[in-house]
Amino acid sequence: MQIGMIGLGRMGANMARRLMRGGHQCVVYDRSPTAVAAMSSEGASGADSLATVVSRLAAPRVVWVMVPAGAPTEQTVMALGDLMSSGDIIIDGGNSFFKDDVRRGQILAKKGIRYVDAGTSGGVAGLERGYCLMVGGDADAFAHIEPILKTLAPGRGDISRTPGRDKVGGTAEEGYLHCGPTGSGHFVKMVHNGIEYGVMQAIAEGFDIMKGASNPTVAPEHRFDLPLRDVAELWRRGSVLTSWLLDLTAKAMLDDPQLAKFVGTVEDSGEGRWTVMTAVEEAVPAEVIAAALFTRFRSRQDHTFAEKVLSAMRFQFGGHVEHGSGG
Repeated sequence: MQIGMIGLGRMGANMARRLMRGGHQCVVYDRSPTAVAAMSSEGASGADSLATVVSRLAAPRVVWVMVPAGAPTEQTVMALGDLMSSGDIIIDGGNSFFKDDVRRGQILAKKGIRYVDAGTSGGVAGLERGYCLMVGGDADAFAHIEPILKTLAPGRGDISRTPGRDKVGGTAEEGYLHCGPTGSGHFVKMVHNGIEYGVMQAIAEGFDIMKGASNPTVAPEHRFDLPLRDVAELWRRGSVLTSWLLDLTAKAMLDDPQLAKFVGTVEDSGEGRWTVMTAVEEAVPAEVIAAALFTRFRSRQDHTFAEKVLSAMRFQFGGHVEHGSGG
């Protein structure tokens, strides 16, 4: 299948690579000519503008936008809306606020252009592992782009089937899902990332407590100099805490047991805030996610070992480099 890929950053470039490996034809564009040239050398068709991308695609055109959320996405989607035609499909695979998706979808629908929001989880490891895709938009548009989604998604892999799942069917086991109308994909991704904040915080605090056990001035009655990197590895093996986030923690601690290269400044990319805001709108208590969000705010003032663990996890799964770090 033919697709345009706009944005060749950490995830966009790897997504294009995965698609090409799967036999799809990619027309790529990025503001950086160097990034375009690099992808062209790997078999993509490099373009020097959005207009060139659109001109090289056969109708109905499909363009995937993978640029930072906010103004860059807004400008790119609206510019594509002026270049594309009725029946074409624009996919926003970034971390947009779901209410922006609803608005954009309504604007583009007036031109007959179909807008799909695809919450994308997988980080820098997605090239090999695949990407979990939470998709919102018109059902016909979803059906049209399904070959792309299936290639990007991880598939069933070696994960055991949920008992009884064989009687349900659907695509969720393959790692992609049509969640509902426009906005629903990024809504689900927003909540996913809000949960991620809470899980990461709990892991980080646990390791901070274990590290604190070696401090005789704080807890002289129980002084344990625990092998934290080995505990992280241990918990990966049969414990109920087993998860990719724990895998990443173990890797980070193996590379740098004291996490010395991390200051502990932890940014928030927006979804945690939006999850808390939405919880307030719905009058749904979300104490853990809210507390994790506020901890990230506080981390920009002073730092604990827990925040170094958080920074290390973010670097491992997304390549996020903390501000103020020399590492």
